[in-house]
Amino acid sequence: MITAAESNTDAVSAEQRLRYLLRLADTSLVLGQRLSEWVGHAPTLEEDLALGNITLDLIGQARLLLAYAAQVEGRGRDEDQLAFLRDAAEFCNVSLAEQPNGDFGQTIVRQVLLDAWQVELYQSLVGSTDAQLASIAAKAMKECRYHWRFSCGWLVRLGDGTEESHARVQAALDGLWRFTGELLTPDALDAHMASHGIAPPLAAIRSRWEARIDAALEQATLRRPPPAYFPWHGKRGVHTEHLGHLLAEMQHLQRVHPGATW
Repeated sequence: MITAAESNTDAVSAEQRLRYLLRLADTSLVLGQRLSEWVGHAPTLEEDLALGNITLDLIGQARLLLAYAAQVEGRGRDEDQLAFLRDAAEFCNVSLAEQPNGDFGQTIVRQVLLDAWQVELYQSLVGSTDAQLASIAAKAMKECRYHWRFSCGWLVRLGDGTEESHARVQAALDGLWRFTGELLTPDALDAHMASHGIAPPLAAIRSRWEARIDAALEQATLRRPPPAYFPWHGKRGVHTEHLGHLLAEMQHLQRVHPGATW
């Protein structure tokens, strides 16, 4: 947990605070958009509804964070403008969130890796010296725990299921693992925010994330892939080709009809 004694939040500039908030907000927004693509296409009605509810949770988190980001920015933009009128290079989501859904097993693997990270991250952010961020994190934590139970449950069912389901989720895990480095490797902004108690040190998040993931993989009879180099830095605006296509669909209406309401 972060304590007030560790921080002087006045030493953090508005630009630094804005960039950190956008990292959190954009990750939830982009992941929510990805999951929304399953609505009407999930394997069963129950999973269709569950993925829809998780989508709504993630977009709700993004709205709170983007509204706070707009307040910090102080340029008169609101949450909708930040969501729909920024280009890909201005988005700060982690690259894992923008990866395509693939089959249901690949979606579950992506979700497990991000759910474990968000549970540990938001649990720490509840103790942030930024009171507004701490309040948002406290609300998000309740939702993230449910997301983890859902995705982890499915990982175990698929990994410890048939020969084909096991092979598919192992292949998905092998393919997506290289994106996890970004979740756990601090850059200058992560380190600065941690030094002032606004965000947790990612080293602490790493150990808890690895323990959570390893326990889930053991239950699912899956093999943890070896570490892999990652050239993507979505947190700094360097994305894979997939984000541009996702934003083109997500932002289409607002771009064609600016300021439209319904």
